[in-house]
Amino acid sequence: MNQELDISIVIPLLNEEESLKELTDWIGKVMHDHNFSYEIIYVDDGSTDGSWKIIEGLQVQNPNIKGIKFRRNYGKSAGLNVGFAAAEGRVVFTMDADLQDSPDELPEMYRMVVEDGWDLVSGWKKKRYDPITKTLPTKLFNAATRRMSGIKTLHDFNCGLKAYRKDVIKTVEVYGEMHRYIPVLAKWAGFSKITEKVVQHQERKYGVTKFGLERFINGFLDLLSITFISRFGKRPMHLFGSLGTIMFVVGFLISLWLGINKLFINTGARLIADRAEFYLALTAMILGSLLFVAGFLGELISRTSTTRNQYNIEKEI
Repeated sequence: MNQELDISIVIPLLNEEESLKELTDWIGKVMHDHNFSYEIIYVDDGSTDGSWKIIEGLQVQNPNIKGIKFRRNYGKSAGLNVGFAAAEGRVVFTMDADLQDSPDELPEMYRMVVEDGWDLVSGWKKKRYDPITKTLPTKLFNAATRRMSGIKTLHDFNCGLKAYRKDVIKTVEVYGEMHRYIPVLAKWAGFSKITEKVVQHQERKYGVTKFGLERFINGFLDLLSITFISRFGKRPMHLFGSLGTIMFVVGFLISLWLGINKLFINTGARLIADRAEFYLALTAMILGSLLFVAGFLGELISRTSTTRNQYNIEKEI
């Protein structure tokens, strides 16, 4: 029986050919110095430069390297999802390929998981080398996430450098653009031992950032999505059905009152169809019915969806 690896490092990347060899050598040195058994899982998210050829060359030199190549760009969440599926280490790390995350942080984060018993240790780039156009929206995003998720211990949800107990990444499902919220997914999956560690943030050495300001807009929308999915994803009828029932009942009661008033109280009053309350009641009943149907359809979809994490992998080594 093979002995379990100490560490798996999942690194999704897009067009990072300049940094891959330096990053691999840096990780290898840290692993060797601390006598860790390890694997590096590079997930090439549809790069158009020479990134995959470099990964193939590195794998020939170092059997600890694995590579997965998407045929096209799917996004970071897809890369993490397939990387997590392939990871075999006792502790699984994620980091970016642009050399802004320091492998020197890995041993202490590993100790925090193994010895201190944390389920997830997230990096906190307390001192950042980014322009204010990036740091200010990040602070607002993190504040909103802390408030909505209830995770008060994290300052930097979007830091790429994180350490996970193996059970965590084998339990949570990452899809769409949910990689920013893995700590939230982990918490709602029952892994409550979540903390952070201040980590060194390096200036980008090669290439350009792959993220624009639109990611903060998408991040807010994703936060709303994950809040809904985590609370009602397995039971959408509880939300839509409840709202629909309430609206329908309100509309029905208004209609009933209008009918009783016309028939038995103010028989000489104007026609029901001439009253604004009638159209308010009709609208409430229609919307209530639509919400109820939406909840029913959502319930069916949530029970039958089987393809949201299928990706077209071109090569694997």
